[in-house]
This record gives sequence, structure tokens and C-alpha cells, in this order.
Amino acid sequence: MKKIVILLLLLLPVAHLLSTVHGQVRNFDFDMTKPQPNYNEDTGFGYDRNTIAISKKQKQPMFFSVRVPEGDYKVTVTIGSHQYAGVTCLRSETRRMVIERMMTKKGELQDVTFNVNIRTSYIDGQKIVELQNREKKDWGWDNRLTLEFNGERPAVNRIRIEPNQPKMKIWLCGNSTVTDQDNEPYTSWGQILPYWFDENVSVENIAMSGLRTTSFIAQNRLAKIVQEAKPGDYVLIEFGHNDEKDSTPGSGAWYNFTYNLKQFIDMLRPKGVHVILATPTERRNFKNKKVSASHGDYPDAIRTIAKREGLPLIDLTVSTTELYNAMGDSLSKKLFVHYPANTYPGQNKELKDNTHSSSFGAYEISKLVVMGLKSNEIELVKYLRPSWKDFNPQFYDDWQSFYWPATPMNHSEKPAGN
Repeated sequence: MKKIVILLLLLLPVAHLLSTVHGQVRNFDFDMTKPQPNYNEDTGFGYDRNTIAISKKQKQPMFFSVRVPEGDYKVTVTIGSHQYAGVTCLRSETRRMVIERMMTKKGELQDVTFNVNIRTSYIDGQKIVELQNREKKDWGWDNRLTLEFNGERPAVNRIRIEPNQPKMKIWLCGNSTVTDQDNEPYTSWGQILPYWFDENVSVENIAMSGLRTTSFIAQNRLAKIVQEAKPGDYVLIEFGHNDEKDSTPGSGAWYNFTYNLKQFIDMLRPKGVHVILATPTERRNFKNKKVSASHGDYPDAIRTIAKREGLPLIDLTVSTTELYNAMGDSLSKKLFVHYPANTYPGQNKELKDNTHSSSFGAYEISKLVVMGLKSNEIELVKYLRPSWKDFNPQFYDDWQSFYWPATPMNHSEKPAGN
């Protein structure tokens, strides 16, 4: 009998792993009388990123991770506490926005349900996505589902995680303006886009800083989409910022760039996938009080191929230009990474970046993307959250009302590309 008990104890970690692999529903109770452990690979769940357990006096972010296989998960978080009033901001994985700000009274509990996509570099046993060094440490490519509880007094009561089969999926292809930026103060519209959709839509962001159409293909990112995409999925493609700096033979908007976009289209269409093209977000480049175009022929090349191939087009070059002009030279800095020295720990120099978005800028541009989906009558918009309100860039949001307490992982290293 003693040997049997010892054997069962030895098998417990294996049994836990098998239950996770087979998609068992996971429930985690944050009642203060039943504290959760710190994360370790044996249990496969717990407080993560060197943060402490949530408590009545909690005034700092808390991370909680659960080891899961690659896929989509329906997550229901009960926000609130029986012990104290809370002010909670919730993000998933690599700073993907879930709740901007939720205020709960003592004893008040509110459920929030959303989808979290977990991706890995695995493709088919022969190919893998060739991750950049930064990505190898990125929460977005590991085997954990990570939730960040932030805000003035974050409060969480329960977490429920179950395998999900979203009705629709959208894959994101692009560069630093699209990717899940890992550290403050940089944020991209691809990190905010999931916020607008309910649990019926999965957003899988394969974009990465510094990429061109050529390197996206070379790093097997397109191959991963081709391998895993299902009929009816959507693939949204935004390139240009880095392609336009290509000086290799055959480069240019009407040569390699157009040819590469055609490769995307020709490889995805046989999968029954819907391709959506987007022109690149404009840079903040004011001359004589108006934004000056910086992308040369690239937006026109994208418009041309979209028309020729009969594809939906989201013209972010036009809509972001309209947004910046509406805000003006000075106020539009709030859309970008413009911060005086020492705004963030270890940031001893002023940041002045007119390409990469701040969290507020990513929020505004994500609305332009959704409006582009709506104008093209893309079926995805059936699953917009009830909180969605149509957006006109002439009537931009107040940056001071946008709530984004910083994730406590930051550096002033600029994302690759410009």
C-alpha cells in the first residue's frame, strides 16, 4: 500500500500535465483563505513574473500564469473582492488589453469573459517560426496563459480557463506598428484590437518589429499561417514602413514588395482564407501644420493590388493622417512615444518617436482598424462588444481620460524599424 501511495505522488505532476494537454477546464479561487502558489513547472500554474499574491492592501500589478497547449481559450475572470473596493485593469499575455478600468465596491463581483490566443513557434515538426532574440523572452510565444491585474487596487476573485473554439479568427501580419510590443512605453494597435471583440473572435498576432514582407516570409511566419489557418479565417496584412527602406536589387513598391504581397495572397487563398490588405500607418511628420506623406508609392501599390485582386482594403495611411491632422502638431504627440527623461524607470533620455504608438495611440488606431473592417462589411464585426462605439478621427478621444497603468516591465529600447 505504501508503494502505491508513493507511486501516485510521483505521478501527480504528470497527471496534471496530461489534464492540461487534454483541455480540462481550470478554475482558480483567489479567496484570501486559499492562496495560490507561485508559478513552477511542476504545478504549471501560479503567481508569475516575481509578483506577490493579491491582497487587501494590493496596490501593485499581479501576474498569474497557467501552462496550456497552443490554441484558443475562453477565460472568465470574476473581478472584485469581498474584502475591499477595487480598481482593476486587466491584460492578457503580452499586454493585450482586456479591461481598461473596472471599479468594484467591497463585496461586488463582476464576470468578464474573453478569448486568449496562445501561440508557439511550432509549425509542423520540420519548420518553426524563427523568433528574434527579443521574442524568445516574450510572454506571447511561451506555453503559459498569463494574465496581468493592474490598476490602483487590482481585485480578482476567480479565474476560469477552458478550451475555446471561436467562431472567427483574424491573423495579423506586419511590423512594429502591429506586433505585441513586450515592454512599455511602446504599444501597437494589434495589442488593443482583441479588446473590441467578444470571446467568439480570436486574434493571432504573428507580426514583429523590423519585419518586411521578405523577412516575414523568410522567418516562416507566413508558413505558420498557411499550415494552421482554417477556411473562413481572416488574414490582415500591413507592411510598408521597413519595405520602403529596402535597397536590394529589384526592391521598390512596384517590384519586390508587390510580388511578395502576391505571394501572401496566392498561398492563402487555396486555404479558403480571406485576405485583407492595409496601407501603413502614417508617421507623425508635420510640415506647414499638415502631415506630410512619408511612404512614397507604397500605399498606392497596396491599393492597386487590392483592387486588382478584389480584396478588402483598410486605408490606414489616409485615416491616420486624418487623425493626426485633426489633433494638430502638438497634441498628436500623445499618440506616439514622446516622453521626457525619467518618465519610466531607467529611462535617462527623452523619447521622441514619431513612428511607434503610445498606448493611447494604439487605442485610437485600433478603432480606425475596426472602422475599416466595418466599412468593408467584414463578418467579424458581428462580434464587437456592446461597448463599441463607431469612431470618427475628427472627434478623437481625450488622452487624459484613457486609463493605462504601466506594465512594470519597461525599457527605452526602440523597436526595430522606423
